[in-house]
Amino acid sequence: MKHRIVVAVTGASGSIYARQLLNKLAALKKQIDQVAIVMTANARTVWETELDDRGFEHLPFPVFTQNDFHAPFASGSGRFNTMIICPCSMGTLGRIAGGISNDLITRAADVVLKERRKLICVLRDTPYNLIHIRNMQTVTEAGGIICPATPSFYSKPATIEAVAATVTDRVIDLAGLEQDTFRWGE
Repeated sequence: MKHRIVVAVTGASGSIYARQLLNKLAALKKQIDQVAIVMTANARTVWETELDDRGFEHLPFPVFTQNDFHAPFASGSGRFNTMIICPCSMGTLGRIAGGISNDLITRAADVVLKERRKLICVLRDTPYNLIHIRNMQTVTEAGGIICPATPSFYSKPATIEAVAATVTDRVIDLAGLEQDTFRWGE
């Protein structure tokens, strides 16, 4: 079965990661059956502020509003097998950890966890307080993957895009997609 992926974009800083991830998913379309997006209003504001563009208005996948509980990934019967929250705000993580499904993002995360499918939370905030750490623990124990947006440098990235790619390439790997990227020791 090809991948069915929902990407949620929250208002945490790190819009470069969301843009890169969506571009990479578009490039890997042969491995993917469907991609759907849900984006918060704050995510749109942060995207425009950080990237100086409104590229979120021209995404290559269907975009659902935060309150559209008729979205196919709001139910386990929609059979989306992966959810990536990129970037994932600590508020969103806290609501997921608390089981609070008050919008489409947290509902979809709840569905993915209850169906024992893959949830990847790309956290961008730093430093962490004890509440953040406990929420990360709770989501991990529930089956989610915490993937902090912590770039690596052993590939010697020369641009900000290349630095960001060290994170988004890791997310693509975690989602189970095949890609050509730097591999340690190769």
